[in-house]
Amino acid sequence: MLQSQPIRSSLFVPGHKPDWVAKAVATGVDEIILDLEDAVPDNQKAEARGLVRASLEALQADASTAINPMRTVRVNGLVTGETFDDLEGIMCPALDAVILPKVESVEDMAQLDTLLAELERRTGCEPGRVQTTLAMETALAMRHAYDIAVSSPRVNHLVLACGRGGDAARAVGYQWTPTGEETMYLRSKAVLDARAAGIAYPTVTSWWDIADLDGLRRDAELNRRVGFRGMIVMHPSHVAIVNEVFNPSQDEIAHAQGLLGAMAEAERDGSAATIFEGDLVDYAMVSTARELLELAERLGMPAPTDSGK
Repeated sequence: MLQSQPIRSSLFVPGHKPDWVAKAVATGVDEIILDLEDAVPDNQKAEARGLVRASLEALQADASTAINPMRTVRVNGLVTGETFDDLEGIMCPALDAVILPKVESVEDMAQLDTLLAELERRTGCEPGRVQTTLAMETALAMRHAYDIAVSSPRVNHLVLACGRGGDAARAVGYQWTPTGEETMYLRSKAVLDARAAGIAYPTVTSWWDIADLDGLRRDAELNRRVGFRGMIVMHPSHVAIVNEVFNPSQDEIAHAQGLLGAMAEAERDGSAATIFEGDLVDYAMVSTARELLELAERLGMPAPTDSGK
């Protein structure tokens, strides 16, 4: 499996609107998803392929800046007959990942893998470098997520759709609420399947109300508690809030550093467990603390102190 990167926030940009890309980058978003599917009118899809490739290359050229979002493209689904044309039009060294809509089986993922491998070969791109994101937006995708995720080393991210009135709501039949109790099973299963498949940073799209920022924050906090590491957001104004929620807090970082220090001291005293801030901690908690500090470091947050690693 390719090395994945933390994605706290993802933002769609219509593929035929290249002037929107710079505005998206300016939000501090971790991933820009250039869309060739729903956001592009049918009569502009062919032209949009070239525009998307140009946007990818422009983003790569700016990669030396402090803000360097992951470069992903959502192509049209296999049933449309446009998938290969989309992939052929966008394949270049600047492409990081592809989202294929409505993947429901191992066979669907194998077909995408075959197309990508052939186009990498034709264009001289490094074999296997293009990642794929498994988008869970149908009942079959949700049911078979683990099997699909482990079927290809390209699958490096997973995103669950569980918002209001979209494909997932229609497929499953749930009635959306702001508190999310109707999709808690789906959220928990998505996180479990992702982590079991070795995907460290599962994400979700669940809040589509552009104006309700307080509701967005509550939903993001719920998603983080469940185990997601980020969200696809619907508007640039959502990025800062979601990034903040999914950042390890300073208190969490300090706690993890203190726990590692306490365990290092316990080891020097010949013990494999100790009491830290009222809790019994052992090597399992050490691993969790190190994982949090590694995430904070990868997100560019204050580096952890040497606490007996």
